[in-house]
Order: sequence, then C-alpha cells, then structure tokens
Amino acid sequence: MSADMSQPPYDAPAYASTARRAPRQTLLALPAALAAASEALGPRFAPAGYPPLADLSRHAGGAALGERIIVAGRLTDEAGRPLRGAMIEIWQANAAGRYDHPQDAHDAPLDPHFHGEGRVFTDDDGAYRFVSIKPGAYPWRNHPNAWRPNHIHLSLFGAGFAQRLITQMYFPGDPLLALDPIYLAIADPAARARLVARFDLALTEPEWALGYRFDIVLRGAAATPMETP
Repeated sequence: MSADMSQPPYDAPAYASTARRAPRQTLLALPAALAAASEALGPRFAPAGYPPLADLSRHAGGAALGERIIVAGRLTDEAGRPLRGAMIEIWQANAAGRYDHPQDAHDAPLDPHFHGEGRVFTDDDGAYRFVSIKPGAYPWRNHPNAWRPNHIHLSLFGAGFAQRLITQMYFPGDPLLALDPIYLAIADPAARARLVARFDLALTEPEWALGYRFDIVLRGAAATPMETP
C-alpha cells in the first residue's frame, strides 16, 4: 500500500480472494533492459490495429435494455498534462447485473443486444468518451448477502502491453458503496471518492442519455486508485 493510503493493498482481508492471489514475497523490479525489450516486442496499441468500440449500448443489430449513459473524461498526469493516444478498454455487466461470460452463473437475464465490452482512445487533449448502459448490481460470494455496487471496469494501456493499469468507476449515490470491501480497501476516503463518477448535465443528451464525467489521473497526490498499485 502507498504511504498515503490512496491505493488499495495487495491483500485486503475483507476482500477474500486477495488472500489467494496477493504476493507472498517481495516484488522484484524488472531490469531496465528487459522492460524495454518487452515494450519493443509486445503489441502496440493504435486505432488502426484496434478499432474503437465506443458504443456499448448496441450489439448484434439492436439496442440494449436499460438506462443509456454517456461516460466521458480526461486522462492526465499529476501535472494535468494530457496523455494522448492511450487505449482504454471497458467491460461491465448488463442492466440486470450479469456479464456476457460463460462463467457468470447469476440467474439474471442475458441481453442479446449487450455484450459489455468496448475500447476507446484518448485524443490530443487526453479526452475519451463512450456510450453504454448503466450496469446493475450483482451478488458475489465474498461474504453473506454480498452485492457489488454498479460499476464499470476500465483498463488503461500506454504505448505497450506492459504499461497497463486497471480501475473501476462507480456511480454517485449508490448505497452499496458503504458495504463493498473492494471500494473500502482504499483507506483514504478522499482517494476512494475519486472512483465515483460525477453526474454531468452538460454531458447529458436530452431525451436520450444521462452523462457522467470520470477523469483519471496517473501518479501524484490526486492519483486515481488502481487495482495494480
């Protein structure tokens, strides 16, 4: 955990599965030459090779069920400088709280017009935008009567595969946040709040979709908490 407690620990006792996957030994830093080689030989992410999928609200020729939303924000460093050309992957449950994945056994219905995956690239100002459906809460077996808050997963890629960070975006006013051990694993309340998107009326499109703004900061005192500190 970082000294200011703004990032989650590898092992959070209330989040049961971290006990099985947290490192047991001191982490080793890759030698600079090896790290550079992995970047040179790994995949390079650009729109030409990975076409953007910025509208998750439509799939297989139809519109998904649920509350349509627009999510937008900026990706910046600690000084507010934009990070251009970064690929952001998106994945989430549908409006009923079920993932379109064979291992999801939740008895909520699948939506044939919602696959729950997308990707966008930041522009020259570090801005990104995508359209989706507000995800539903779903049960998980971490503890008795456990439910995950509404959330969207975001995976951020830099120039290469090894430059990857993962975070989650939550929604304002969700009563499950106060009970969620993943969200609460971040000890600093101010840092925790940076994972909650802001409702943005200016981003909302009349009679079509509500807008939420979620800015992401890498490094520094105002850094967005990540699942890979």
